Amino acid sequence: MEGAQHAGAPWVEDGESGTTETDHTQSTTTGSVTGTPPARVYHGRIKWFDATRGFGFIIPDDGTSDILIHFSVLREHGRRMLPEGATVVCEAVDRNRGLQATHIVSFDLSTATGVDFDLRPAQRSDRANAVDLEAAGPMEPVLVKWFNRLKGYGFLNRVGNDADIFVHMETLRRAGIIDVEPEDRLTARITESGKGLLAVEVAKP
Repeated sequence: MEGAQHAGAPWVEDGESGTTETDHTQSTTTGSVTGTPPARVYHGRIKWFDATRGFGFIIPDDGTSDILIHFSVLREHGRRMLPEGATVVCEAVDRNRGLQATHIVSFDLSTATGVDFDLRPAQRSDRANAVDLEAAGPMEPVLVKWFNRLKGYGFLNRVGNDADIFVHMETLRRAGIIDVEPEDRLTARITESGKGLLAVEVAKP
């Protein structure tokens, strides 16, 4: 795997083997890789997955520590992410920095509570590029107007200003913010997009 694919999660270690798939049930088979730690099967659910950075974490049902899941183990299933709350059966190994999924045995999207970006693209994308960041102003205080985790976006307001500012779930994820509620206080860099105001960077005050 190219090094660039690990930009979001530099501790990811490769060693995935081939996979097999039958009808609509996703499954994998593990091959032997010299020097690879023994894998164990875990059942759990997606804690969160950052589709922009290409990785997330699984919470195992048995109370084991969180399992890192990188998008590379999803490619065989035609996916780049799994939504929050989806149930997963995976094979994982204990590596230097903790458990890492090496194969996805199966997953169930019917339990998902988060937006599935692989099935439905976001209404508006805020994948901040250089132009967005250059045009954005400095950090300023804002309030959360509302946020819908299933839709994957919401709106902010400047303090004392009712003009809506679009904010995408991935913008919050990049700031390490898992969820927000109406009237929560944040700071944001805001720019003018073709469809209105857009928050390209947020942080907790």
